[in-house]
Amino acid sequence: MSTTLQFLPSLSANLGILQLNNPASLNALTLEMIRSMTPILRQWQKTGVRATLMVGAPYEKNGKTKRSAFCAGGDVKKVYLAGIGKEDKSLTADFFREEYQLNHMIATQAPHLPQVSIWDGVVMGGGVGLVATERTIFAMPETKIGLFPDVGGSWWIPRLKLYSQWKSGLVGGVGNYLALTGNRLAAEDLIYAGIATHYVKSEKLDDLKSALAESTTSTSDDPNGDCVAGVLMSFHDHNVDTKSSFLSQNRADIDYAFDGKETMEEIIDALESMGEDSQFGQSTLNTLELMSPTSLKVTLEGLKRGAKLSSVGDALQWNTECRKHS
Repeated sequence: MSTTLQFLPSLSANLGILQLNNPASLNALTLEMIRSMTPILRQWQKTGVRATLMVGAPYEKNGKTKRSAFCAGGDVKKVYLAGIGKEDKSLTADFFREEYQLNHMIATQAPHLPQVSIWDGVVMGGGVGLVATERTIFAMPETKIGLFPDVGGSWWIPRLKLYSQWKSGLVGGVGNYLALTGNRLAAEDLIYAGIATHYVKSEKLDDLKSALAESTTSTSDDPNGDCVAGVLMSFHDHNVDTKSSFLSQNRADIDYAFDGKETMEEIIDALESMGEDSQFGQSTLNTLELMSPTSLKVTLEGLKRGAKLSSVGDALQWNTECRKHS
């Protein structure tokens, strides 16, 4: 079994804790971390572990400890260096193959072994989980660095259960908007969009972790049931103001420009049609100009195809094909 100090597994009662410990890179996954995490999860899935909890180690900046980071996407810089010959070239193939296998194992984890991910700080890349706090900053920056949302992004992004009435039909352009612009979101946006399922104040996270561990020792509930759902709901702050979130305030414009568009040209035309007086239209056009044109087109095509796929495994397979040709 491969081991690395960049990944620290532990058990609390029957709760398996997966701590990402690569704060210098905002806890982005390395191949060593993937090769350590995979056998641990396989072992836990076969034993008495009732739930898994993924957290990120806090990082330091200018000698001061900052918030935790949850960037469960890959260490893009290291893979890039391998691609140009400054690191072991085998990394470019091995990393994504093994990462996608790990992603699939987590995504298809049995219902009686739920996973909870705590976002208490910066969340980027493939970090997809459940609990957001008032300190959460979420973004998908792939199109800015010449990539596309992978690790299952083409599966879950088109399936955001978020629709509003515009004119005479149900529309929903939020997924396309987020994937293409990489716009940063606060916790209120994540709850509004259904990307995060629960909102918990950061001061209550230690109590939440203890309650999650305690829930895995209960013998009164169904041993094959979800033992953490009730705990998460009991800590959820129902006062989170989703109506004042950026996404909520700009839904009409987002849906107008991004819903149902077949090409990037259609999206650009829609934004330009809003006129120079539209702050949303002009700022979004400025943002898209900073993105890789190729990445924008690949991302939009991936979202359209992902909406028609039958499983997250199919989405990961499509991501693999894209990698082969990129």
